[in-house]
Amino acid sequence: MAAREAGGAVLRGASAEKLFSLSGLFAVYKPKGPTSAGVLNQLRERLLAEAGVKTTETKRNKVLKIGHGGTLDSAAAGVLVVGIGKGTKMLKTMLAGSKKYTAIGLLGKATDTLDATGKVTEEKPYDQITKGDLENVLQKFTGDIMQVPPLYSALKKDGERLSTLMKRGEAVEAKPARPVKVYSISLQQFQPPLFTLDVECGGGFYVRSLVSDIGKELSTCATMQELTRTKQGPFTLEEHVLYEDKWTIDEIARSLEHCTSLLPREPSHKKLKTEHPGETAVSCE
Repeated sequence: MAAREAGGAVLRGASAEKLFSLSGLFAVYKPKGPTSAGVLNQLRERLLAEAGVKTTETKRNKVLKIGHGGTLDSAAAGVLVVGIGKGTKMLKTMLAGSKKYTAIGLLGKATDTLDATGKVTEEKPYDQITKGDLENVLQKFTGDIMQVPPLYSALKKDGERLSTLMKRGEAVEAKPARPVKVYSISLQQFQPPLFTLDVECGGGFYVRSLVSDIGKELSTCATMQELTRTKQGPFTLEEHVLYEDKWTIDEIARSLEHCTSLLPREPSHKKLKTEHPGETAVSCE
């Protein structure tokens, strides 16, 4: 088999040829802990090693082009849609599309990050809150609503993430409230101080902010304890994600073939407008 070159690396062998012929969208499971970018780097390294492609760390991105369709916080888990080859051009449709989450909230405590990783900034009583109170409040957060994004987020100011600026102790002004869409919210479990929500939302929505806002609406405070993305676009946690032990060239090839039916047959190549043009990240968590 003739050798060919990709991003400065010489490719030889059937595995390398198969790897660099992969193109499309598939989904992987992002565990709690690593960043979304970290998961992609791990996936890329695994595939290049299997293919026997040796390259420097700085050239890996050029050698194998992959990307993801929406950041998940380090503390969150679940569906991470990945584009490989020409599939990277289809990822913006994932950013704008609907997503489903299961979130566990904690009543009575607020943190600076709006989740369990942050410092507690406030504590309030919650004993007076009933299941009915919580269910009634959820109706106020359904449909087209305005939401202020959290300060600790992937949104950027002057090219740097707000979360990075906050960790450095720099003064950061909250982004103005922006329109977001919530298709549905349902209360799955209520065991005070914990409550579990299923949420389906559009692009640019922060579940952490939702949990915090619910606490304020109930005249207490709340912070998100756990978050799992169960669906992104047509990709679901139950049916489509590849766990780490399946991060192989053959498994991804099979997944790409299986997931072809989920995508539009003639994807539009028109440039998609982001919901919030002044920002460089349209992430959900």
